[in-house]
Amino acid sequence: MFHIELRQFPHVTREFNWSKEQLDARVLSAWVRGEAIELAERRWAPDRAKLVVYEGRELATDEIGMGRGWSNVTRSGEEVTARVLEEARATAQSPPALEALKHELLTRSAEGPVGMAEVLAMAGELEPRLPAAQRLELAGRAIWELLQDDRLKLSRPRD
Repeated sequence: MFHIELRQFPHVTREFNWSKEQLDARVLSAWVRGEAIELAERRWAPDRAKLVVYEGRELATDEIGMGRGWSNVTRSGEEVTARVLEEARATAQSPPALEALKHELLTRSAEGPVGMAEVLAMAGELEPRLPAAQRLELAGRAIWELLQDDRLKLSRPRD
């Protein structure tokens, strides 16, 4: 679970028990584009406010009440602000063909094993103007992201 704090003198707001999807949709995607977000009936601008994100266990209602929530978060969680912002920036700068390649790779791998040469060919079909090195980078990133999301598995080549 993710827990966030936004500070813009003299205001502070804290939110608890968010999923990664909620964090991305409600805060991070706009934040990395430099857009203000609305939270707790306030507008928070990235150039004026400070964002802090912790990842940790889900807090029970009684752990949040009476001002104890943030101290429980900082005691038991890990501060991950830089990491989640970097991930959001990478997603925002994602090449348009990346999602299409990931989808095509998942579709073809459902039918059977897919070799690296095939993945490079798919990348070439989707982005024919890209130089070979950038097609390789696109293919590698698609594979890596699918592996990280546990949506793809590597296997040994058949002899």
